[in-house]
Amino acid sequence: MTTASSPTAPVPARTLGSGPHALTVSAVGFGGMSVADSYGPADAAEAEAVLLRALDLGVTLIDTADVYGHGRNEELIGRVLGPQRDRIVLASKLGLPPAGGHPDGRPVDGRPEYVRRAVDRSLGRLGTDHLDLYYLHRVDPQVPVEETVGALGELVAAGKVRAIGLSEAGAETVRRAHAVHPVTAVQSEYSLWTRDPEDAVLPALRELGIGFVPFSPLGRGILTGTVDSTDSLAADDVRCSHARYAGEAFEHNRALVRALETLAADRGVTTAQLALAWLLAQGDDVVPIPGTKRLRYLEQNVAAASLVLTAEEVAVIGAVIPRDAVQGVRHPRPDLLEA
Repeated sequence: MTTASSPTAPVPARTLGSGPHALTVSAVGFGGMSVADSYGPADAAEAEAVLLRALDLGVTLIDTADVYGHGRNEELIGRVLGPQRDRIVLASKLGLPPAGGHPDGRPVDGRPEYVRRAVDRSLGRLGTDHLDLYYLHRVDPQVPVEETVGALGELVAAGKVRAIGLSEAGAETVRRAHAVHPVTAVQSEYSLWTRDPEDAVLPALRELGIGFVPFSPLGRGILTGTVDSTDSLAADDVRCSHARYAGEAFEHNRALVRALETLAADRGVTTAQLALAWLLAQGDDVVPIPGTKRLRYLEQNVAAASLVLTAEEVAVIGAVIPRDAVQGVRHPRPDLLEA
């Protein structure tokens, strides 16, 4: 395995999707949720510095959502990166209501009329006339996905969106959606401690020529090797609601990561870099979007794009955290996730 290069080295490019709706992006993107106070308070000045530094390092895929910070994350990204709009591939998501819920109690909204309203609100907050990639954040169980995707396709025809995606959608849902309008990318949680997409979703995406964008590629921080205790988490940190970060499950899962730390130390890289390199080695159609609110972690994450693993190393890394060894369900709302 090569060592991590300087963070100023060019970030390799990868392609999401195929055909006229394909997007060329940096091999490592940036997940904006982390600069929206989701993992405890974020310093506004450092958040801006992180976003600008990401561009300087060659990161082009910037991911956000209307629900992050009740829209404040989109506003931040629009204000900071708006002047550099032509340098980024801008992705956002719709469908999850903000804290407090949907007025009529819907946990997800995929109705075509909602899609049309949501995109205009996001475009306004982001200060742009189009999104490069627009995801349905979760599939609405009350609305056929064909109807939602049909509305997303209308946005493409209107020039408001270049390409569409789905988040946390199952393989059959992806097939149904793709039959209505080409899907460029599917976003789901995927990392050394969350392997679910390997069963059905990734094979389906490769059959259909759809790219895959793993979110939480560092296990919401645990795969960095820097989270030793949940005592330091802020009360409003989203991880406080996750079973994998609770009590004995956390202690068990943290112990698994120590073996990864040893491998990383032996190779002279950070634990996070090794975890990201393993993920990048799963295929050229995989583009993880780690997020951070710290400049030093951003630079380390981006440098992971230059790590090259042998097939043997990939297997060894994958074995240090066995798929079925992680304790706790991965999300507090498993009813909103599709296999």
